[in-house]
Amino acid sequence: MNQQYRSELLEILVREAYVERAVTLSSGKKSDYYLDCRRAIFLPRAAFLAGELMLGLAVAAGVEQVGGMAVGAIPVTDAIIAAAYRHNVNLRGFFVRKETRAHGLQQRVEGAFQPSLKTALVEDTNTTGGSTLEALAAVREAGAAVTAALTLVERGEGAAEALAREGLAYSWILTGGEIRAAARARA
Repeated sequence: MNQQYRSELLEILVREAYVERAVTLSSGKKSDYYLDCRRAIFLPRAAFLAGELMLGLAVAAGVEQVGGMAVGAIPVTDAIIAAAYRHNVNLRGFFVRKETRAHGLQQRVEGAFQPSLKTALVEDTNTTGGSTLEALAAVREAGAAVTAALTLVERGEGAAEALAREGLAYSWILTGGEIRAAARARA
């Protein structure tokens, strides 16, 4: 992993995505800080860094396609696919809708998804793994062999254990604790 890219992404996440206050997370858990990674990943430099770093995890996992639950996984997937193009890595991307569309092709899994390919699920931030597990069920139902889960930020609150129970190799770039410590060091 490129440590310079990792350090730079950490700084951007601290500056753009870290909010210290009481919040309720999508998992329903209470927390005294929030990471809104979209605030960072929709910036050009952060998208580049996230893509480069996450592509390294995808390549190490030996997968052929990446994707996850809308909305959090979409900018991360896009960043990975762009990095794959820059490095001539054959990798496809997709996303999972909250529910099957009632119109068009009536699909829940959208994008360049191919059920025959070795798959990794991606996420911007993982707390309990709930969104990743929801995507896992949909992608498995669509026929894919999911072998890995990759996240930009692992909060350390149960996701690793939940994903291990599903037989997934799990990797991440940063932890919530690292981001929080860096934010407090800046204050």
